[in-house]
Amino acid sequence: MTKRDYYEILNVSKEASADEIKKAYRKVAMQFHPDRNPGDKSAEEKFKEAAEAYEILSDSDKKAQYDRFGHAGVTGNGRGFGGASNMEDIFSQFGDIFGEDIFGSFFGGGGGRRGNGQRNRGIRGSNLRIKLKLTYEEIAKGVTKQIKVKKHVTCSTCGGNGAKDKNSVQTCGTCGGSGQVRRVSNTFLGQMQTVTTCPACNGEGATITQKCVSCKGEGRVYGEETVSLEIPAGVQEGMQLSVGGRGNAGERGGAPGDLIVLIEEEHHKDLHRDGVNVAFELHISFTDAVFGTQVEVPTIDGRAKIKIPSGTQSGKIFRLKGKGFPAVNSYEKGDQLIYVNVWTPQQVSAEERATLEKLGQSPNFKPQPEKSDKSFFDKVREMFS
Repeated sequence: MTKRDYYEILNVSKEASADEIKKAYRKVAMQFHPDRNPGDKSAEEKFKEAAEAYEILSDSDKKAQYDRFGHAGVTGNGRGFGGASNMEDIFSQFGDIFGEDIFGSFFGGGGGRRGNGQRNRGIRGSNLRIKLKLTYEEIAKGVTKQIKVKKHVTCSTCGGNGAKDKNSVQTCGTCGGSGQVRRVSNTFLGQMQTVTTCPACNGEGATITQKCVSCKGEGRVYGEETVSLEIPAGVQEGMQLSVGGRGNAGERGGAPGDLIVLIEEEHHKDLHRDGVNVAFELHISFTDAVFGTQVEVPTIDGRAKIKIPSGTQSGKIFRLKGKGFPAVNSYEKGDQLIYVNVWTPQQVSAEERATLEKLGQSPNFKPQPEKSDKSFFDKVREMFS
């Protein structure tokens, strides 16, 4: 299923400010909120879709990658909010932008509880950045990589809640399990009520009497996880892919962070990348340039034979159509450019010198460029046009 444009989902332009994006998300999320549309799967999917769009467009780095590369620039094999099955992850990360009027008053005055009746859970895990080096062949075709990542993972002993056992968790005595504390103060305008996160339980609504011995109450331990990454074809050096929910695990059941994958290109012994095009420098002998020849050249996906016509000049550029890289999120495909260099011997024997001197006196060996021959600058201009 093709993903919709994030700007279209929130109905904003690419030039929209952070505040405009936030307001637009708030409007869409209010419209399709599950509590306003009970049992409506279509509304729930649109709510998740809006959360995913806001996650990207509210982050300046992710937004820049999306503007440049589209969906392929910000998604790998990640969960993302568009495919999230746990609505609490969305509420825990973005619910605070709605304020008390939506989740407190309109949906039942549940204090620290979200619209789905859930409290804040733990602390969100941090994002994790890794570098991934790819060969030209992997970049050209796309690849699935199984990567071992060292990071914080959910504690298997306590399941992530940080408690020794189920009897070691009790309702917070300060907030009564709501996760928030209400205070009423008298002002010249009358009584004012404020709602803040409970300082005793940090909004979780519960406290731990005995901590898990494995994670010391954090709900996570340092370990290793194998992550499957689907790398789209055509990625480039320096490009970042965001894999949702595969970063460090959160504390005490908090949502995990994202895994940011920085793409690096492995050096190729023969080829050089130039955007979507591939360049190869071909050296031929003087006699091959005069008489013509057929040679094999390396390409991204093997070798190809090309014909060198007789009289080929140094600096000639041959083009193999479609032998370059595909563009990310596009049907465009680059070419392979073959630059011909006529190799000149640096040392010759006495016999070779005599032969060359004799040939040099022939009018046929005097430079006679035709007017139709393109100059070096014309060739460069044509190559990049």
